[in-house]
Amino acid sequence: MKDKHNIHFSPPDITQEEIDEVSDTLRSGWVTTGPKTKFFENKIAKFCGTKKTVCLNSATACMELTLRLLGIGSGDEVITCAYTYTASCSVILHVGATPVLIDTAPNNFEMDYEKLYSAVNEKTKAIIPIDLAGVICNYDKIFDIVYKKRGIFTPNNDIQKAIGRVVVLADSAHAFGASKNGVMCGNIADFTSFSFHAVKNLTTAEGGAVTWKDIDGLSNEDIYRQYMLLSLHGQSKDALEKSKLGSWEYDIVSPAYKCNMTDIMASIGIVQLKRYKDLLKRRKEIVNMYDVGLKSENIQILKHNNESKESSNHLYMVRLSGKDESYRNEFIRALANQGIPANVHYKPLPMFTAYKNLGFSIKKFPNAYNMYKNEITLPLHTLLSDEDVNYIIDRFKYFL
Repeated sequence: MKDKHNIHFSPPDITQEEIDEVSDTLRSGWVTTGPKTKFFENKIAKFCGTKKTVCLNSATACMELTLRLLGIGSGDEVITCAYTYTASCSVILHVGATPVLIDTAPNNFEMDYEKLYSAVNEKTKAIIPIDLAGVICNYDKIFDIVYKKRGIFTPNNDIQKAIGRVVVLADSAHAFGASKNGVMCGNIADFTSFSFHAVKNLTTAEGGAVTWKDIDGLSNEDIYRQYMLLSLHGQSKDALEKSKLGSWEYDIVSPAYKCNMTDIMASIGIVQLKRYKDLLKRRKEIVNMYDVGLKSENIQILKHNNESKESSNHLYMVRLSGKDESYRNEFIRALANQGIPANVHYKPLPMFTAYKNLGFSIKKFPNAYNMYKNEITLPLHTLLSDEDVNYIIDRFKYFL
């Protein structure tokens, strides 16, 4: 047996360049939302192929403020998948709407699109699909559904009216840098939310961004301004504008929220984005190593890349064929004893107390449970050496 290693699951990849950029921000005297946040927003928009980007303090805030921007609230329904992290659904509850959970398709991490079609009704105002592990889901089917159902759609506000159908709001927390048919994630769904949390491919420690496609008849600048109002107490001027000589006065146009990104966070992101092409390349190399090393094993592997789709390669997810939850948990402990931290992505929402209390039961989501019960996520990050990856493969195969 090989010597035990000490491998981390998903540490941030921070270099001296990020540290220097943060130091520059600290020395500048401008540490909250300011010029570097605006610069970072512009760089993300260029990267994703959109006109504008809004940076906030989390992907969760991005999704919630988008629902609020769309005027979604009490009496409305928003659909998402049962197989996801709580943020995809909690934001629906935050705005007072009713969450509708869809089971996954059999032996698939994506929601069952036939069930999605049936779930869309007169109350449905948005769908939140999940780009799990950095793999873009089937937006062709989702858009086909919302266009077929547009005859029963009644808009709540001018943005919904301009779109004219159920809005597709992607939870792309994992998928920054992914693409499909040459179109970047961020420019596929109507609105797209990204996470820059510490464990993500690109990090700002905490943070997130929201992008959107052009909407006929609406100004991108006006949409951007509405996000700014929502994210900073409804204040008509941000700190940067108020700092101009003689420009102290402002208005509060609504009792809104506080979830802006800071220039300290943006400083990290600016450098991470400069390095991102190489970071994505390394992640893809590691995925390929895993794929080759584990191809003969009795497991099912989430496929990241093909001719039409390029994943961000965020999580390496495998299923232990024919095994149950108890076996999977023991397998994770065995790996841990060899210095290999494994994880599970995700425990379906109906298995948690909060969602049980809302009336959801995992018995109604058998496919999601079957995906969960034998899923293991192996370490995948840019600080792994080839030796580390080969060690993980060796120990995985040994215990299997």
